[in-house]
Amino acid sequence: MTSFDLILKGGRVVTPAAEQVTDVAIRDGRIAALGDLARAGKAAEVVDVSGLTVLPGVIDSQVHLREPGNEHKEDLETGSRAAVKGGVVAVFEMPNTNPPTTTAEAIADKLVRARGRMFCDHAFFVGAAMRNVHRLAELERLPGCAGVKVFMGSSTGNLLVDDDATVTHALASGRRRVAVHCEHEPRLQERWHLVKDGAEVHAHPEWRDVDTALEATRRLLSIVEGTGRRVHVLHVTTAEEMALLADHKALASVEVTPQHLTLAAPECYDRLGSKAQMNPPIREARHREALWQALDQGVVDVIGSDHAPHTLEEKARPYPQSPSGMPGVQTLVPVMLSHVNAGRLSLRRFVDLTSAGPARVYNVAGKGRLAVGYDADLTVVDMTTEREITDNWIESRAGWTPFAGFKATAWPIHTVVRGRMVVRDETIMGDAQGRPVRFLDCYQ
Repeated sequence: MTSFDLILKGGRVVTPAAEQVTDVAIRDGRIAALGDLARAGKAAEVVDVSGLTVLPGVIDSQVHLREPGNEHKEDLETGSRAAVKGGVVAVFEMPNTNPPTTTAEAIADKLVRARGRMFCDHAFFVGAAMRNVHRLAELERLPGCAGVKVFMGSSTGNLLVDDDATVTHALASGRRRVAVHCEHEPRLQERWHLVKDGAEVHAHPEWRDVDTALEATRRLLSIVEGTGRRVHVLHVTTAEEMALLADHKALASVEVTPQHLTLAAPECYDRLGSKAQMNPPIREARHREALWQALDQGVVDVIGSDHAPHTLEEKARPYPQSPSGMPGVQTLVPVMLSHVNAGRLSLRRFVDLTSAGPARVYNVAGKGRLAVGYDADLTVVDMTTEREITDNWIESRAGWTPFAGFKATAWPIHTVVRGRMVVRDETIMGDAQGRPVRFLDCYQ
């Protein structure tokens, strides 16, 4: 009789081939068998997941965990607790920390900080900057590096790369897919007068308007056509960008966030004030509907949370001194699965956007699908419950969510990372044992 470490028994399992009620067996951190395993094998532990849905582990490929430099907002431990509590098994962390992640030493430092403190698996982006563009090809292949991140518009931190020559140099150096924040910095500077002397937060999408995003995306795609480098355009917010990106899918993949798919201006600013403030902004409903249309038509490749926490005290500053960003890694799964239950997207499409999509875009090794031989990363959810998201549920050090009061119709119950039940019955278990994510393009 075959021996396993863990069997999840009787759940509705979503594999690349089908959705079926079956068992999942795990051995040595990997999926070892699928099927009716009651008589075929024994396990050290059997967990009954009947009535629950077993998904490939959700990967959040855009989070800001604020360590080092701003641990009062978040750190690697608290951010990873939020991730696994929300059903997320791995996160890719952005480089706009203090100091920024622009060197091999900075990546190594984050990996050391993560060891024994992060509950989920993890990788760290290296930020493109004037001083390191000549080394990006080397840096992007370091173990634990998720790739290169380019900020074409100013946001939190000081990693702005706003001239075409430096962007071109960054894209010409290396071969992995580059993640890009697209806002046109000269236009942001030209329009700063709209808000610099004080304004309502409702002016945020007016200052950082559609043309600010569209012009940067146009510039990026022009450079991409010259260099042939693959890019991943983060947190796309406008109908106009989606129409443009649909014509450039050979080289450009696309991310959207749950916030931009769920909230809309002006209502979100009326209700949430600066808690709804992020870059690029949440816009009016016509853009939200265009994002959904692009998602339906296959233009969108990935959903990432852009988890970017700030304290409530910081958010309470008068606009525009209030910082942009909001927590999101813990709410990604219940919010998006509620959209599944509402008929906005299928469960299989959710899996493609949150597991297979990130794995495909970033060439992740061993993750992204529920299949024999892959890491036993599982997001186990109840698709039949109704829960209200509250600030008290949030594990992030920030302690709040823009989705407080949201009536979710699906909920994360267990989170399994490489065969280990990190969250069981909604409770975080044991010590932090997250490991660096492996990438096929990196040195192993």
